[in-house]
Amino acid sequence: MATHTIRWGIIGCGNVTEVKSGPALQKARGSQLVAVMRRNGDLARDYARRHGVPTWYNDADALIHDPEVDAVYVATPPSSHLEYALAVARAGKPVYVEKPMARTYAECQTMIQACEQASVPLFVAYYRRRLPRFLKVKAWLEAGAIGEVRSVNTVLYRPPSPGDCSGEKPWRLDPEIAGCGYFCDLGSHILDLLQYLLGPIETATGYATNQGGCYEAEDAVSATWLHENGIHGTGTWHFTTQHHVDRTEIVGTTGIIRYATFDNEPVALESRGETESITIENPPHIQQPLIQTVVDTLLGHGECPSTGQTAALTNRVIDMILRVF
Repeated sequence: MATHTIRWGIIGCGNVTEVKSGPALQKARGSQLVAVMRRNGDLARDYARRHGVPTWYNDADALIHDPEVDAVYVATPPSSHLEYALAVARAGKPVYVEKPMARTYAECQTMIQACEQASVPLFVAYYRRRLPRFLKVKAWLEAGAIGEVRSVNTVLYRPPSPGDCSGEKPWRLDPEIAGCGYFCDLGSHILDLLQYLLGPIETATGYATNQGGCYEAEDAVSATWLHENGIHGTGTWHFTTQHHVDRTEIVGTTGIIRYATFDNEPVALESRGETESITIENPPHIQQPLIQTVVDTLLGHGECPSTGQTAALTNRVIDMILRVF
């Protein structure tokens, strides 16, 4: 783009934008947040006042076609990602979409095609691809610190969240909105990061069931997969246990790398009889490193590692595990 500053508009200024992303759009170099939209105008006005945003809307089309908005961040639940991404593409503006990219791989493909036809870039908020702790893991892998990678195993166990078993369930447990349950919300982060670290997943299979009975969406998922480069993968996700476990192990011919995807635990390297454990704190606004790559790409001097193409592959893996196709 010809400008020296990317002026952003947000569609859906909910909780994710309060700390994780909204301030990041304001603090990234070459970036400004100039407009926000929420269907409830009072909430949009309140967000704009609290965050120092000059313009607010209660209509998405008005924000999309605001001439002062160069690019649009879609921060709504997944059920409306397709609709808004297509509208932004028709307006000829770049799109940055929350994760997961959409409810299904098919919806992702439609988004990609629309943006390609409009010649606008499409980015997705898989921000772990630029967090310093995972860049350290990637550096270990690229340096051959554990030899040739053979397999990866990931587990995520979580107790039910408050409200999961009540009458007012969060939208993340409504497959019509989220695509599936917590597996789509949290498992997508894990699978996307693994594809960034170890390469694309070629094929996957799994089982998804409801064991706890609190809601209709799956609460237990087990999966196996194969990366294109031959690395084997296994994963288990349970969301009705009393234990909290967040652990991934990447096994190589000479060592093991261990890390937590969500918890702020040290990343650890065990190789040739020695162990290195490093604590790397996340930035205050966790999406800022990735957003900086988006802005840099739009300004012509960078490359964002999380695009519509890479994010769609994560939806494809989820669909295979859930046996959508």
